[in-house]
Amino acid sequence: MKKDIQIPEITDVEIAVVYEFNDVYNTDDWNIYIINKKDIDLETVMIVSQGFNDTKTTSLLRKKLDTLPANSFAKVEYIQPELFKLHNRFHVTFFEGNTLQEKTFVFEKDTVKEGALRMIPELKKRGILAD
Repeated sequence: MKKDIQIPEITDVEIAVVYEFNDVYNTDDWNIYIINKKDIDLETVMIVSQGFNDTKTTSLLRKKLDTLPANSFAKVEYIQPELFKLHNRFHVTFFEGNTLQEKTFVFEKDTVKEGALRMIPELKKRGILAD
């Protein structure tokens, strides 16, 4: 029954938006990263992202990582600064051992800006962590 379903709370997994220099194009870009602070590998990581507000919704973008090693991170995607005027949702699912885990991270509209950047120790880069 419903009372028997255990929904684990997800900790030590983060989504960050990072402002960093792109050596290839000599530009400053915004990129999305997933951070695994756990001491265990995450398997079959799926990240589904979408921007939205009351009148607009962007296309769904999907990214799959076979494995995200323990205490590591991975770049997920480039994000256009125009999308910061929308709420940006990142729905993350993964297997931790044999248990399917999920969590939704959101960057609220107009919260991603240079003035809000903070050092993210795991990345050694300046960025913003999602709620």
